[in-house]
Amino acid sequence: MRDRIGPPPPPSADRPQGPALPPSAGAQAGRGNPIDLADRLLAVRAAEGDDDAFAVLVRRHSSPLLALAHHLLGNRADAEDAVQDSFLSAWRQLPEFRHSASFGTWMYRITTNRCLNTLRRRPRALPLDTVPEPAARDAGSSPPRAAETDAATAALSQALRELNPEQRACWVLRELHGLHYEEIAHVIGTSEQTVRGRLFRARHALQEAMRPWR
Repeated sequence: MRDRIGPPPPPSADRPQGPALPPSAGAQAGRGNPIDLADRLLAVRAAEGDDDAFAVLVRRHSSPLLALAHHLLGNRADAEDAVQDSFLSAWRQLPEFRHSASFGTWMYRITTNRCLNTLRRRPRALPLDTVPEPAARDAGSSPPRAAETDAATAALSQALRELNPEQRACWVLRELHGLHYEEIAHVIGTSEQTVRGRLFRARHALQEAMRPWR
């Protein structure tokens, strides 16, 4: 595991220059969002070899990507490794980044794919801390009620463990990170119809698993 998430090492002298962007690329990629437009300019500079610009992108996007990887992998150390590897991969691929989506969405895609590859290589095991923690208990809540809350959280963890990696990724991206169906389709690399189907099956499985706790 790396010690921390940080920018990759400076590029080598023979690294290819980033591609020139067509005039319409900002409207297509940024959709008028100032953050997306700022990211686009930083990505262009980074593709041309500006490692300081890429360091800004790393700082800006590390937190949500770490949360995503943690939700998918259920382990902080594995999540940090996945995000570190994703940024290194992005650094190498920047000259080929065509800005068809925002830089943030592109990083979601790289990180999700890396996490999915990790999940496919290991048995289905999801630590409890993958599930969002329940709301803080009232000081006066009874022990039976607290025990019921803990049991329900454990049941949700078990239900998530039974989802296949693709269903889990769609559910996490939609329910925990709030991405739209179109964005999820781009991140996963599939169609909106497929995303909707996976979400339907994931939600149905989770609803059935949580029926005793309603």
